[in-house]
This record gives sequence, C-alpha cells and structure tokens, in this order.
Amino acid sequence: MFIEVAKTQVKKWFTLCILILGGGTIYKLSSLKDAFYIPMQKYFHLSHTQIGFAISVYAIVQAIGYASSIYIAGRFSKRTLIPIGLVGVGVTGIYLSTFPGYYGILASWGVMALFTETAFWPVLIKSVKLLGESDQQGRMFGFLEAGRGIVDTIVAFSALGIFICLGSKSLGFRAAILFFALIIIIVGIISYFFLEDDIILQTFDKGGEEISKNKVALKGAIQAIKNPILWFASFTIFCVYTVYAGLTYFIPFLKEVYGMPVALVGVYGIINQYGLKIIGGPIGGFLADKKFKSATKYLRFAFLLSIIAMAIFIMLPHGKMNIYIGVITTLGFGAIVFTQRAVFFAPLDEIDIPKEISGAAASVACLVGYAPQIFAFTMYGYILDHKPGIAGYRYVFLIMIAFAGMGFIISNHLVKIVNKKNHNIQN
Repeated sequence: MFIEVAKTQVKKWFTLCILILGGGTIYKLSSLKDAFYIPMQKYFHLSHTQIGFAISVYAIVQAIGYASSIYIAGRFSKRTLIPIGLVGVGVTGIYLSTFPGYYGILASWGVMALFTETAFWPVLIKSVKLLGESDQQGRMFGFLEAGRGIVDTIVAFSALGIFICLGSKSLGFRAAILFFALIIIIVGIISYFFLEDDIILQTFDKGGEEISKNKVALKGAIQAIKNPILWFASFTIFCVYTVYAGLTYFIPFLKEVYGMPVALVGVYGIINQYGLKIIGGPIGGFLADKKFKSATKYLRFAFLLSIIAMAIFIMLPHGKMNIYIGVITTLGFGAIVFTQRAVFFAPLDEIDIPKEISGAAASVACLVGYAPQIFAFTMYGYILDHKPGIAGYRYVFLIMIAFAGMGFIISNHLVKIVNKKNHNIQN
C-alpha cells in the first residue's frame, strides 16, 4: 500500500515537472518583449503601438483558439496536444529569426497563438488541476508558476547571454530567437515521450450504447459555458491579467524616466516577468491555501493591496529618485501581481467544477481571463506613443488601478457566492 502511494506521488510530481518545462518555455517567443523590448523596436523596426498590436493579433487568435479548445481540451489527450503546441511554436520561431517584415511578424504572433492557446495552455491547466486534491489547488498552481519562473529565468538569461556575447546587435538578437525556438522544440519532443495519455472515459446512453466522444466533449463544453459562477471566476482572471499587462511598461519606464542602460533593461525585464514567478508562485499558493484558506479570498486581498501600492507609487517623485529605488518599487508591485497570477485558476476548484468538464472550464476561464491581451498592450502602447514621458506612464498606472478596483469588486462578490455555497453544504 505504501509503495503504491509513493509511486503515485512520484508520478504526480514527475508529470508536474514535465508540464512546468513546457509552460516555462512555450511563451518565450510570443513574450519576446520581456527580455528584448528595445531590440524588438530597433531590429524589427517597431513602435510601442506596433508591438502592442502584434500582441493584440495574438490575443484575437487566442480568443478563437480558446473557444475551439473548450471542445478540443476534452476530446484529445495531453500527450498529443502539448507536444504539437510546443513544436509548432518552435518552428514559427525559426521563421521569426529571419527578421520578416511587419506583416510577417503579425502572422508569426497569430500562428504562435494558435499553437499555444488552442493546443497547449488549456490542456496544461486541466492537467495541473487534476493532479491535486481540492485542498492542494493553491499549492499546485503555485508550484507551477514558481517552476515556470525558474525555467523562464534560466532560459531567458541564457538567451540574453547569447545576445550580449555576440555584441548586442542584430546577430545576437537573431541567435537568441533561434535559441528559444530550438529549446521549445526539444521540450516538445521530451513531452511526447514522457507524458502519459489521458484516460478518456467511455460514456453510455440508457440503452447501453456508447455515446460518441465528440458528443461527450460538446456536452461538457455547453455545460461549462452555462455555468454563471465560472464566468465570475473568469472575470477575476481578466482583471489580474490587465494589471499584469501593465508590468511590461515598467521596462521602458525605467529606461526613459530613470535612464537605465539597455543591457540592464534586459536583465530587469527577465526579473520583472520571470524571476518574480519564483517568489510569487509559492508565496501566493501558501497564502491562498494556509493563511486565507481560499484562493478567492486571497485574490480579493491582493487586489486591495495592489490598489494601495500603485496609488503610492504614482505619487513618488520619480524624476528625482535613485534608479535602484525605482527598480525595487516596481519589482515590489510586480511581486504582488505574480502572487495573484500563481493562484488565479485555483478558484475553479472552489466553485466545484466537475472533473469531467475541467478542460472545457479551463478553456472558458482562459478565453475570458486572457482577453485583455486583445486590447491592453495596444492601449498602453498607444498612450505611451501619444503621451511621451512621465505623463503617459501615469495614465497607464491609473488604468492599472482601475482594473484592480474592478477585480476587487468581482472577487468580493465571488467570495460571497463561495461562502454561501459552503454554508449550505454545512447545513
């Protein structure tokens, strides 16, 4: 008995590690701006708005992909979909290394969204959710986010090292893109050989006839879409992600307002977008499971904390401050947001989503939750292009506060729903 339990635990954590490898590498190309925002502007010849629009194209395809994956995630195995997503993104990265024109760049971001958001991410979320029990959801997603942060940081710093070693010019940028592409393809191959097929249960009608797996998947998709509480949980993710999108603009903010050197901007970008996952992941998971006993309650608290922190940050005299204070304060705010990102899928368990529609529910949550990519980056970029200097950044930061406030209201309502459900169960 003990040996069987031990084998199950080893299998669970090994599977999580493989999923972390995929989750920590697949976004390196579509999130090229995190470490290479300035080189993207220089060698792809892009403005703030154009970078934002590329992300919007990604998000539009992403929305279509999530709508499709509501069905697909419940129909096909992770052993099939996850490798397809990874290898597809890697091959697209090889094309991107040729420095295509603007429309080629837009097409690349669209194709990467198709592979990442249709084939990969909802299946990853479903797989992680099913690995943990109901009282382990915060920690499982926290470990996922922390593990992704470790992989993200190692891979991104390696690419940045290649870029710097080759002279921080176009050759180095091209080599960094190729490095990302090859790593993603290798992880895709590893995933195929080490992940197990999902068990897709047979379903029978009252007459004993097997019901088509296609019909089962479609039924699960409709059931998920009709769940009103799922939409509240999804819009909580929506608000976290809109605030998270604003973290990207701390990168040009420190360069333009504080005069940070380009090489250090790359280092800061990696820490801002990846390193903070290492801290935010386990902290967010621990606080959600142990301190607040609820991911939803923790998200509500963190929204309030981020509103206060950003309000104070806006009032600081940035033109007179030391660059290290600017770095510390922006990373501090980012850490709050990453504790939310670590657990913002965990409420799916609190609202009792049936396991048989976990894939469809994850797809709905992704469809709504990541929708800010359609408008947020383009909106923030447009503001910065048309309101140069500190004034534009203040507008961006105020919008981040507004969405944190919206998130607080939604998560507060979701807490009341969960509390009422728990009260009814106890009685």
